[in-house]
Amino acid sequence: MARDARVAIRALEHLFHDATPEEITEGIPLSKQEGATGTISILADYELDETVKAFTDKEGDNRILNAVLYLQAQRTPRAVVLVTKDINMRLRAKGAGVLYVEDYRTDQLIDDIQYLTKGFQTRPGSFWDSVEDVASYTLGGKTFHKLDRAPFDPTFLNQYVIDEDSDFAARVESIDGDKLTLRDLSRERMMHRKAWGITPKNIYQGMALDALLDPDIDLVILTGAAGSGKTLLAMAAALEQTVERKMFDKIIVTRNTPDIGESIGFLPGTEEEKMMPWLASVTDTLEALHKNDHCTDGSLKYICDKANIQFKSINFMRGRSIQNAFVLLDECQNLTASQIKTIITRCGEGTKIVCSGNLAQIDSHYLTPVTSGLTYMVERFKNFEGSANIHLNGVVRSRLAEFAEENL
Repeated sequence: MARDARVAIRALEHLFHDATPEEITEGIPLSKQEGATGTISILADYELDETVKAFTDKEGDNRILNAVLYLQAQRTPRAVVLVTKDINMRLRAKGAGVLYVEDYRTDQLIDDIQYLTKGFQTRPGSFWDSVEDVASYTLGGKTFHKLDRAPFDPTFLNQYVIDEDSDFAARVESIDGDKLTLRDLSRERMMHRKAWGITPKNIYQGMALDALLDPDIDLVILTGAAGSGKTLLAMAAALEQTVERKMFDKIIVTRNTPDIGESIGFLPGTEEEKMMPWLASVTDTLEALHKNDHCTDGSLKYICDKANIQFKSINFMRGRSIQNAFVLLDECQNLTASQIKTIITRCGEGTKIVCSGNLAQIDSHYLTPVTSGLTYMVERFKNFEGSANIHLNGVVRSRLAEFAEENL
């Protein structure tokens, strides 16, 4: 929040740099900003007459509402619009008589979360009965199917294709005009794939594990309900590729830390020790992966050292360059698009990043499912050849968790 405020202040300073006080009051043209129109001005709200103030000046929100109501009365019949990310502020403004109140929508790519791509599409019945003119061929030991794109639109690279008969599974390999090429993954082989002793419990986990283990995919986005297996699959894939296959030098685990953007320093210990309360879901996952070991605590310590697992705070990610690492960004539904960009741009050569989250569990007061950075990332990266997005349907943690997810 403090950083965003500083960025906004610097932008305003750039706009008002050479302006006189009178010009600032009247309005400065936004010609300096590419694609912007209109003017920007500063209202000296301390000059407002006490008789027009609907609220006391003790709170910042009250001063904003007083200013909006004043401008609305002065500029009738022109519309005065209050734009804010604060839901409570929007409700208060409407209750106070502000006629036009809007959410900030520039960072919003979709209007309804129902339209967010799930990373796969399911063909009715049998896949082979639903398509025509398929040209199948084998190359490098892999089977491909080239067919018309139209029946699959909207489609994008690395999107998975399955059918209702549970016989077929493939992934979009390439798109060329009105044609697309699917890489046959063999549904049976996908469902028997293993990572650190873990096998998929359903086809959605199978698709996720396929993307997590693919060295050609740099970014994997996992969405889904609590208990769908997002963190478990990500950690199993991380350990498999770091310890067994030696593809990465380390595993970095991080997540958003709500309400402690500035207060993490008050927690005792090192950076990793400060992060442990917020990464309990990851340590729980590690325990689940080694629950059958003779000494679970000893196994966890050994594997953390062997895999070089590091627990980091996103507050200290800026400026880093992360090489040859498997990065897990957990609970990223509470991050903004800007925060996610900051983390992804830290990833250097040989690094794979997995971003997971549940859009039904957003804690931030300023984010909704359609404005979450997780949603923004899914939409922005869906056409990137180095990324895959999978929505995990179903809850496999327990029948209690499944019932709670569906009914609470």
